[in-house]
Amino acid sequence: MARQKRIGILTGGGDCPGLNAAIRATVKTAIQTGYEVIGIRNAWEGFFDEETEVLDSAKTSGIIDRGGTILGTSRISPLRVENGPELVFDGFEKLGLEALVVLGGEGTLSVATQLFKMGLPVVGIPKTIDNDVMETDYTIGFQTAVQIATDALDRLRSTAASHHRVMLLEVMGRHTGWIATYAGMANGADAILIPEIPLDEERMEQLCQMLEQRNRIHRSFSIVVIAEGTKLEVENEGYSFAVTPDGRTYRRGGIGAVIGGIIEKKTGIETRVSSLDYIQRGGTPVAYDRNLAIAFGVKATRLVEEKRYGEMTALKGNSIIAAPLEKMANGIKKVDMKVYKVAELFFG
Repeated sequence: MARQKRIGILTGGGDCPGLNAAIRATVKTAIQTGYEVIGIRNAWEGFFDEETEVLDSAKTSGIIDRGGTILGTSRISPLRVENGPELVFDGFEKLGLEALVVLGGEGTLSVATQLFKMGLPVVGIPKTIDNDVMETDYTIGFQTAVQIATDALDRLRSTAASHHRVMLLEVMGRHTGWIATYAGMANGADAILIPEIPLDEERMEQLCQMLEQRNRIHRSFSIVVIAEGTKLEVENEGYSFAVTPDGRTYRRGGIGAVIGGIIEKKTGIETRVSSLDYIQRGGTPVAYDRNLAIAFGVKATRLVEEKRYGEMTALKGNSIIAAPLEKMANGIKKVDMKVYKVAELFFG
């Protein structure tokens, strides 16, 4: 008797709302088309530790609204582990998999791209609250993060108005300012600071002058949104860097607190800073992310059926399409300046 066809599925990198909806859609669609689905636990580590489980309709029932990922996740890359690729290939063969569906952001999908070039049959699904994956308009998790940030800004507005303060909210976005731009625009923020536009001495001075004018003329409040990766190009000793084990740098101490301090010192206006941090990643996905996850899960299964490996699901306009993983790996998607210019019309 012929063995049932099998596909594997894993989630890598940071968690985000909508992952479980995508897992559910992939599994249920695959089962209907004759596949058995094997969940690889904790991203690529599941291949190293042989931690896997069969995913069926019962195990994926009732998870569409659940945050996080039922499979667990990890940032460990097999390309940075001794014999990592070999362990992945060995595990793939032992499990008798026909293909592997990988849910990940730019980092995880770049790893999948390299493994595909080595011969691993993979299909990608883009997810990240940062929305910085090339070749797709939106990624799973982004719209939920924007809604969480917008809700927080709306709540900060009432306190800012009551006390005539500057309220600054720091949101995620280490390399791009998608969340800051969309949440700030939805809230009517008076300024949005993003990594794509460095905050130098001139722009800092303009920002402070605008805040002073609002306070002086209207005795008003101001809302400023800042992405955590905003580049501060002014002299400041409190803005430090640290290096992660994988060689990346990140800012320690919070850019929001640093800029908030500078604003208060330059303007004399009471300034308060909040940071959403990991709150943006957790909890129930909004309807948009659930529906996008479903569409991506169904499309990924179809790509496996058609043996269109080395591709990922993507959203272009209103269409769910396939895009080459190799193109995705060419870099990260920066904020569309046309969108930012629309938001900028309402600054101050």
